[in-house]
Amino acid sequence: MNPSDGGNEFEIELEVEVQAELTLVESSRPEEAAALPASEWLFDPTDVRAEEIELRNLLGAVEELGESRRGETERP
Repeated sequence: MNPSDGGNEFEIELEVEVQAELTLVESSRPEEAAALPASEWLFDPTDVRAEEIELRNLLGAVEELGESRRGETERP
């Protein structure tokens, strides 16, 4: 992959994928599941919150990588 010929495709695809995963995690509404008895949980709300944090951290890193690469190409 060469940055001068659009080598940031991987970062773009990764950002889209992470954003989709984050949307899925948010739509699971872990706060509603936490209000139910544990025997009725389809998933552990604590795990969902941890995954959401991890995805937000990853998304931030991917966005930062993209910004730093754009900054490198804009330098004189």
